[in-house]
Amino acid sequence: MKAAWIGLMGAVAAALSGCMMGPDYRRPDLPVPETYRFVPDSASQQAIDSRWWEDFGDPVLNGMVEEAIVNNRDLRAALANAEKAAAAIMMARSDLFPQISLNARTGRERLSERDAEPVIGVPNPQSAREASLGATWEIDLWGRIRRLTESAEADAKSVEQARRAALLSVVSSVVTQYINLLALDEQLKIAQNTSDNYAESLRIIELQFQYGVTSRMTVAQAASQYETAQSQIPQIRQNITQTENALNILMGKNPGPVMRGLSLNRLKPPVVPADLPSNLLLRRPDVLEAEQDLVSANAMIGATRAMYFPTISLTGAFGSSSESLKNLWKGDAKTWSFAGVVSMPVFQGGSIYSQVKQAEAEQRAALARYEGTVQSAFADVDNALSMRMRVNEQLDREIRLVNQLSDYSRLAKLQYDEGYSAYSVVLQADQSLFPRQLTLAQLKASSLTSVVNVYKSLGGGWVDLADSKTPQRQETE
Repeated sequence: MKAAWIGLMGAVAAALSGCMMGPDYRRPDLPVPETYRFVPDSASQQAIDSRWWEDFGDPVLNGMVEEAIVNNRDLRAALANAEKAAAAIMMARSDLFPQISLNARTGRERLSERDAEPVIGVPNPQSAREASLGATWEIDLWGRIRRLTESAEADAKSVEQARRAALLSVVSSVVTQYINLLALDEQLKIAQNTSDNYAESLRIIELQFQYGVTSRMTVAQAASQYETAQSQIPQIRQNITQTENALNILMGKNPGPVMRGLSLNRLKPPVVPADLPSNLLLRRPDVLEAEQDLVSANAMIGATRAMYFPTISLTGAFGSSSESLKNLWKGDAKTWSFAGVVSMPVFQGGSIYSQVKQAEAEQRAALARYEGTVQSAFADVDNALSMRMRVNEQLDREIRLVNQLSDYSRLAKLQYDEGYSAYSVVLQADQSLFPRQLTLAQLKASSLTSVVNVYKSLGGGWVDLADSKTPQRQETE
């Protein structure tokens, strides 16, 4: 009986495995740009598959990135979600196989004899022992279970890409925040040095006023210079504190001071990566995530359409039943049953029709989201490459401007010291120079972070290189 049951299941599975409802997934044809604009001549095809953050040459930054990959709370949650989605595949696939259960029962029972005559030969009370092996199998005639499994697999891949997108964001954020922190350090140094210089100028001018060499207005002008520089320092220090705390959160640590490595001016910018536009569809996590959502929605159309057709289930049980345990395994105690069940919807009040229409609408929505994600991805790359080019142009002009203003300030001081100009000329020169020095520090940081944004927008093999640093990935290698 057992061999016949297994043979029947195998024969039915072989005969019906090829039938599946619903459309098979095909990647939509999307217009892809032939080339990217604004790619510099120095761009490298291999750079996209490197640990680009190490090219900055700062060991402290490298350690921060690795620490964030291991300890970031958002990444841990994303990894747990990916493991949960992977486990759901097994649950969906399990319905393709017979559901086998083992049942055992023992008990003793006494029936009332008040209103019933006792049955001769039947003891009262009596004992009962049962053991049985049962199986239920739904034959996936129309591919409903296989489509549900396909959908679950796509969902798991989508969640995995969401995890990779989170990893991309965390690594990029750590590097960006670290560069911004070094820029704030540079601004604080500029503000403190400027304040010290203004303090010394104020001291000299106050002495000159005491000896009647200069006027009270000149003293007031010098004091206003000093207070202007001093007023910038508290805000810069507050920004440093906030950036340090942001970095600590990214690394999974409590708020506190952050170690520095190289200064802003000593960081080496990585090579700008270049990549084929079509590779963006295969490399960028959010694009891959949107595509897997489309695959899942496509599979659900077949799963819902299969609900229109009959469901065939086979059930069987094989076991023993006896009053005494010693007779439970004797031949005459054996029990078995076998049944085939066919069920088909006749009238559902439009329930199945509604589910099919919902699945089809969700597929169209997922397609639109996928197309929109692809378009946004190409726009992100174009914007990042353009920003890289434009910010460097602005940086070059700012460097020339600061150099000119520095000469202006130096010459104005010389003329004032020689008595050829009023202190207001010095004040005007310094008022122009100080904010441009602060802006220059920020533009240096923007130039470095623009490369980070290019890597982030392209995705690429560097995400997998970063992923290899996670303890969970290292254990499986």
